[in-house]
Amino acid sequence: MASSGEPGSAGSAAAQALLTLVLDTNIVLDLFVFGDAKSQPLKALLLDGRLDWLATRPMRDELEHVLAYSHIEAWMGRLPLAAADVLAGFDRHTRLVDVPVRAAVSCADPDDQMFVDLAVRHQCLLLSKDAAVLTLKNKLAALQVEVSAVISPQVS
Repeated sequence: MASSGEPGSAGSAAAQALLTLVLDTNIVLDLFVFGDAKSQPLKALLLDGRLDWLATRPMRDELEHVLAYSHIEAWMGRLPLAAADVLAGFDRHTRLVDVPVRAAVSCADPDDQMFVDLAVRHQCLLLSKDAAVLTLKNKLAALQVEVSAVISPQVS
């Protein structure tokens, strides 16, 4: 797990900036478990090392918990894919940072507050399909946080 230091690899294009972002658990599931077609541009950027995906230990813990849901386990069993594989992908691609203080913007879904808090702290893109997060789009924009359900095609 990358815990500090330089995130990702800039390759030969040192001037190419990494896109800093926070991914909620459902987006992570789309990337690593469900293979959602809408997540493929995001996956390509991730695999190319063009993203600085920020996460905290509680986010990883939540993912681990969700991966144990019976319907998720059943889905992974058909692939076959193990929770350990998904967690290894999370560990490989994230940069763990400290849990931030609570943001001035509150999410109606307390489970999603940690994603809002981290995106506000780092003033970065927050990818989420959760309605409670998406309704905060305008409030978060005032705090320099873009909220979207998918990565913008302009980024890739």
